[in-house]
Amino acid sequence: MQNAALAELGLNWRYLAFEVPPNLLRQALTGAQAMRFIGINLTVPHKLLALEMMDINDESAIAWGAVNTVRFEGKTADGDWRPLSEISTSDATQVRMQGFNTDAGAIAMSLREDAKVEPCGAKILLLGAGGAGRVAALKMASEGAQTLFLVNRSIDKATALADEIRQRFPKTTVTLGYPQDSVDLIINATSLGLYDQDPIPFDESQYALRRAGTVYDMIYRPAETRLLERARRAGCRTCNGLGMLLYQGAKALEIWSGQKAPLHVMRNALIEHIYGNYAA
Repeated sequence: MQNAALAELGLNWRYLAFEVPPNLLRQALTGAQAMRFIGINLTVPHKLLALEMMDINDESAIAWGAVNTVRFEGKTADGDWRPLSEISTSDATQVRMQGFNTDAGAIAMSLREDAKVEPCGAKILLLGAGGAGRVAALKMASEGAQTLFLVNRSIDKATALADEIRQRFPKTTVTLGYPQDSVDLIINATSLGLYDQDPIPFDESQYALRRAGTVYDMIYRPAETRLLERARRAGCRTCNGLGMLLYQGAKALEIWSGQKAPLHVMRNALIEHIYGNYAA
């Protein structure tokens, strides 16, 4: 996705993947800073850890409490901090890391663009209160969701998230557990569904899928998880997380480059790579 976009924009950059153990994250970031990387994306379990490792955090990282995008910035002779993409590295007297979060905006955009769901005023059942679930819940509340129902294996984590939402977004009603009535949207923010043997992240004895208008699974591979398959058979509109992956990556590229991301090129590259089915 990113390399296809870099080629489209004519940028002489390369996007590479590195596996970094959590206990070595700080060293990896410091090394990238020393080597004058343009930027970095972080995935689980690094997003929460990185928040405290940044020299400065954008308001998006502060608001959602996680960093998934890092931009390296250089201090010029006149004292200004500018992205390294805009200056010669030799002109940078110092280099700092600024943290951003592009996940929250991506989930909202994917729901609107791909799932055709408007979060404002919606009743939403959220499965999972971990890193991804927390960001999704807070973003839905900030978008004006009417009610959030939180379901999580750890009741303590769900309770803490519910308390945070009530404090920050008091207009949104938060309830622990499954709803009694129908909902507009179910979001799966757990990792259950990545493998064929996984159970669905949903207790069907507690709630019937047919009572949900749309089911959104953040998992994008496989394209149709068992949850989405059952939801489709129950008559729900379904959508996977490919759009969320696309939009968070596109926003990251714009943060690094200062250019508009070529969404069409990026989406096609994702589809070709993940599903082996190129869509022109």
